[in-house]
Amino acid sequence: MGKKVVNVEPETPFHTFTVDQVADHYKTNTLEGLSSAEASERLKQYGLNELKGDGGVKWYKVLWRQVANALVVVLLIATALAFATKDWAEGGVILFVIVMNAAIGFWQEFNAEQTMEALRNMSSPTSKVIRDETRTTIPNNQAVPGDIMIFEDGDVIGADCRLFEVFNLETDEALLTGESLPVQKNLDQIETAEQPLGDRLNMVYSSTTVVKGRAKGIVTSTGMDTQIGKIATTLMSVDANETTPLQRRLNRMAYFVFAAAIVLVIVVFGVHNFVYSNEAAIYSISVAIAIIPEGLVAVVTLTMAFGVRRMAEVKALVRRLSSLESLGAVTNICSDKTGTLTQSKMVAVRMWLPSDGFYRVSGTGFVPEGEIFRQGETIKGSSEFAEVEKKVPTGSGSDHFLRALQAASLCNMAELRRTLHPEEHGEWSAIGDPTEIALQVLAYKAGLAKPDLIEQGFKLVAEFPFDSTVKRMSVLYQGLPNESSSGDHFIFMKGATERVLPCCQFWRDGDVERSLVGEKGTERETFEDMINEKMSALAEKGLRVLTLAYRKFDCPAGVDLIHGLDRDEVESNMVFLGLVGIYDPPRAESRPAVLRCYNAGIRVHMLTGDHPSTAAAIAKEVSIIPEDIVVKGNPLVMTASEFDAMTDEEVDKLQELPRVVARCSPNTKVKMIAALHRRNLFCAMTGDGVNDSPSLKAANVGIAMGQSGSDVAKQASDIVLTDDNFATIVEAVAEGRRMFANIQKFVQHLMSANVAEIVVLIIGLAFEDSDGNAIFPMSPVEILFLNMITSSPPAMGLGLEPPSESNMQEPPRSAKQGLFSFEVIMDTFIYGLAMGILSFANYSIILFGFHADKVLAGGCNANFSEGCTPIFKARATSYATLTFLILVHAQNCRALRSSGWTRKAIRSLFENRMLWISLVVGVILVFPVIYIPVVNQTVFKHTSITYEWGFVILATFLFIGFAELYKFIKRKTMKPLVVRANAELEMDRMRTYMTNDSALGTVRNNVRTTVPNKDEK
Repeated sequence: MGKKVVNVEPETPFHTFTVDQVADHYKTNTLEGLSSAEASERLKQYGLNELKGDGGVKWYKVLWRQVANALVVVLLIATALAFATKDWAEGGVILFVIVMNAAIGFWQEFNAEQTMEALRNMSSPTSKVIRDETRTTIPNNQAVPGDIMIFEDGDVIGADCRLFEVFNLETDEALLTGESLPVQKNLDQIETAEQPLGDRLNMVYSSTTVVKGRAKGIVTSTGMDTQIGKIATTLMSVDANETTPLQRRLNRMAYFVFAAAIVLVIVVFGVHNFVYSNEAAIYSISVAIAIIPEGLVAVVTLTMAFGVRRMAEVKALVRRLSSLESLGAVTNICSDKTGTLTQSKMVAVRMWLPSDGFYRVSGTGFVPEGEIFRQGETIKGSSEFAEVEKKVPTGSGSDHFLRALQAASLCNMAELRRTLHPEEHGEWSAIGDPTEIALQVLAYKAGLAKPDLIEQGFKLVAEFPFDSTVKRMSVLYQGLPNESSSGDHFIFMKGATERVLPCCQFWRDGDVERSLVGEKGTERETFEDMINEKMSALAEKGLRVLTLAYRKFDCPAGVDLIHGLDRDEVESNMVFLGLVGIYDPPRAESRPAVLRCYNAGIRVHMLTGDHPSTAAAIAKEVSIIPEDIVVKGNPLVMTASEFDAMTDEEVDKLQELPRVVARCSPNTKVKMIAALHRRNLFCAMTGDGVNDSPSLKAANVGIAMGQSGSDVAKQASDIVLTDDNFATIVEAVAEGRRMFANIQKFVQHLMSANVAEIVVLIIGLAFEDSDGNAIFPMSPVEILFLNMITSSPPAMGLGLEPPSESNMQEPPRSAKQGLFSFEVIMDTFIYGLAMGILSFANYSIILFGFHADKVLAGGCNANFSEGCTPIFKARATSYATLTFLILVHAQNCRALRSSGWTRKAIRSLFENRMLWISLVVGVILVFPVIYIPVVNQTVFKHTSITYEWGFVILATFLFIGFAELYKFIKRKTMKPLVVRANAELEMDRMRTYMTNDSALGTVRNNVRTTVPNKDEK
C-alpha cells in the first residue's frame, strides 16, 4: 500500500499528520535531509528564517541621531541668527560644519552599527541539520521547510518542526504558552486540529529551548510563518540601540553645556544693556559656538566603534555596548574551569577498579592512540601510584575491566571521527562533551569503541541524560544477542561519585558482585571510605574523577521502555564498577592571565562542578590560590554544599569569599554574585549551560562561551568568547579600561579648548571700538575651525590611544565613577584658563602694546578696512596662539600626571598614527588660514602676521612649562593613581587569611552542622 500524500495549506497544523505525510509534503528524507541545491532554492522560495522588523541597520535612523541632539540644535539656531543678520560667511560656514559633522558622524556610526549587526549575526543561534546526508551546522536564518533539524540539551529551537525521533525530550515553551514546567514530547499523531498549542506534543516551536534530551524533526515553518512569528511585534519590541550609561552621562553633559550657553548669551546681551543689535547677536553666536564641543558626537562614535572592533580582534563579541564600559570597573571574575582555564581536551589518564587496582593510560588529545597499563599494588595507606606496571593488550583484560570499559563507551553521546586527507593520513576529530570524549577515547584504546559494540549487537533503548541537578547519566541498552535470546538488558551509569554511590547496592569484585548491605551494617561505610581514599589520590593530582556503574535490568511486563520508565527506579540497585581519572591540562596562557588580574587589583574565583581536590589542584596550577596551601579545611576552597548552607549573614561575615567553589550548581553561582554585590563589588561571570542563564543575567558582565556554550547562555550574556579562553576575558577587561581612559582624555581635551575660547570671549567684552561695540577677540568662523578642524582630529587620536603601561596595574575604577572625576574637572578648567589667558594676553599685547597709538575703528567685527588692521592682526595672533596651545594640549592629555614631554613620551606619540598626523596637519593648516587672501579677511576676519609669531611660540613654551609644573605639583600632593598590586602580595594575603582562626571556624562549624564530612572528602 502506497503512502498517502496530503495536500495541505501552510496554515494547516502539521501535528495532525504522520511523519511520512509531512516528509512527502516537503519532499524530504529523514535520513538524508535536503541537498544543498534544494535548500538554496527553498531559501529563495520561503525567504530567510527570521522575523520581520529586525531588518538590520536603518540609514535614516542613524542620520536622524546625528541631527537630533542639543549640540546641533544650538548650531542651527546660530546659523539662523547669522543669516538673519546677513552675515552670510559665518552662516554658511556654520551650516557647512553642521553638514560635515552629520556626515562624519553618520559615516562612523553607520559603520559601527554594521559592525555590531555583523557581530550580532555571528553570535546569533545556529541550527544543526542534515544536508547532503551529512550532519552540519548552519546559521539559523538559513533553515528552510523540509530541513531535518537536530536538537540537543541547551539548544534554542530554530524553527517549527514535526518530531520523528525523540529521546527523553523536554522543551521550555513558556515564551509561547506561559507554562512554567517543561513539556515532555512524543511522536504520537494528534487527531484534533484545534488542539491547544501546549498539547501538541509531537511538535516543537521556534525560539523555545531544549531543557533535556535530544530529538530530530522536520522543519514545517520558518520566519513569520512560525508560531513565534505570530507574536513577532511583541518579541521584536526591544530597542537594539539601547542607551548606555556612558551615553546618558554624555547627554547630561550636553544639557549642561546647552544651559551654560544660554547663560553666556544672557551675559553678552546684559553687557549690551539687553538692546538687540547685529553685533550683540553675532557675539552671542560666537559664545554659544565656543562652549559647545561640536566634534564630541563623532569622537565618541569612533571610539565605541573602535572598541567593538578591537574586542572582536581579541575574540570577544560584544552583544551589548554597555558591557564595554562595565568591563573597566570589574573587580572580580568568576570563571568556569573546563575549557576556560583549561584546554577542554580532557584525557583519561588513570582508572581504578576494586578488584584490579590502578591502571595508567597513555596518549593525549582526541587521538585514540595509546596503551593501558595495569599497575602493581600500592603500599597500604599510600596515595602514590606504583611504578611496576603491566601492559593490557587491546581487547583483553579481566571481565571487570571489560565491563567498566563497556560502561564508559556506551553511557556516552560523544563521537570520534577520522577524516582521510588526499595523502591518506587520518586526522581525528571529536564531537560532544569533553568528558565524554575522554571516556570514548579510553574505550577506543581498550578496543571497545562504541560503534564496534553497537555493530556487535548492543542497542540503545532509553537514555536519562546528564542533568546539573543529578550530576549523572544513565542509559538502557539491550545487550549482545545469544543463541537463547535476543540479549539481556543493561543499565550503564556514569557521573559524580557522590551522586553515583548512593545508587549502588553492590560492588564488582572480579566476577563476583558483593553487597554493600551486609550483616555487620558497616560494609557501605568501609567501602565508601576506601572509595574516597582512592578518589582523593586521583583528585589531588588534578584529575577529575568519574564513577562507573551498571546492572542487569529485568524489563517489567507491559512497560513502555522508552517513555514508561521511572528514572529513580531505573537508577537503583546499581553495581559499582570503578573510578576514572580525567585530566584537563590548564591553558598555557591561564596562569599569566590570572597573575595579570592580581596586578590589576582583580580577584579571580573558580566555580566548577569538579571534586574539591581536583578543582584546588588546577587552581594552584593557574595561581588562583597559592601552591603551598593545604586544601582541607581551607576557607578559600569550599564545596557548593558548604557555601549554599551558609546564610547571607554568615557569608557577609567572611573576610574573604571563597576563591574556589567545587561541585558548583547554577544556584551557587547566583548566590556568589549576590554576595559580591552586597560587598559593592563589580563582577563578571562566565557560563555555558542553559542553567547558567540566571547567573549570566545577574552578573554585571555576563560572558558566554562561543564554542561550548548553549544558545540560551549566549542570548543571556553581554559578551561571547569565540575561543572560550580565560585570557580573552582579561584582554576584554584591559580593553574596557583603555576605552574609558581614552574617553576621559578626549573629553578633557575638547572641553579644555572650549573653556579657553570662553575665557577669551568673555574677557573680550571689556574692550570696545569707536562705535561702542565689543571687539571680537575671535570670529565665529575661527571658533568653529578651532572646534572642528583643530581640536576634533587630535581628540579622535586620543580616543585611539593604546593602553598605558599602568592600564592593568591600577585598581578597578568605581562603578559609580563617571567621566568627570574631581581631577578631570580640575584639569579641564585649569588648562582651559591657562590657554585662554595666554591667548588673550597675546591679543592684548598686539592690540594695545604695538598699536596703542591707533584708534580702534568701528565695524571691524564684520568687515575689513585699513583702520581694522590692528584688530585683525591681534585676532590672527590670538587664533594662532590658541591653535598651537590646543595641539600641544593633546600631548598633555595623554596622561593625567606623568610628563608629556620626556623623550619616552614623545617617542610613544608616534605609536598613535592618528594623533601625530592630526597634530602635524593642525599646524600646517594655520598658515593657509592666516595668509590666503579673501579667506583670511572675509571669512576668518583676521589678516597675515609677521613678528607676532614670536609671541605665539613664547606662549606655547610657557604653556608647556606651566603644564609640567602643574603635573609635578599633582604628583607630589595627590594620592597616586597607580596602586601597583603584586601577585605575590595577593598570595601572601591569602595565606594569612587561611590561618585566620575565625575564618576557619566559621567554615568548619558550618560543615559540621550542615554537611556530612564523608561526602566531601
